[in-house]
Amino acid sequence: MVRKIVAVVILAPLAILMVMFAVANRASVPISLDPFSSEAPAFTLHAPLFIVLLVTLVVGVIAGGVGAWVGQAKWRRTARALARDLRAARADAEDAHRRLAAPSPPPAVGSTPSLAYRRPPAA
Repeated sequence: MVRKIVAVVILAPLAILMVMFAVANRASVPISLDPFSSEAPAFTLHAPLFIVLLVTLVVGVIAGGVGAWVGQAKWRRTARALARDLRAARADAEDAHRRLAAPSPPPAVGSTPSLAYRRPPAA
């Protein structure tokens, strides 16, 4: 419940600010990726400033997420290996529990060592 309240308290003002920014910056701006000719670039795109900034924000969030995901690959690999080891250890423990819980057959007659006292051989 607290998480929802905090989300509303943070996201509502952020959404209002984004709408205000979009309404205030509707003017079209030229976008060019040609670094050599600023007066007559080879390709120019005209778009509203708020769209340019929102697209830039989304691309940045995606690039950051991909970078974090790639950076955590080592930890995900380690977690998978540990999970595999844990499954094997649990299977071994369950097998040991089953073997200990199963009734053992009685020992065969004559195969048990005698506990009677024996004299040592004379020297």
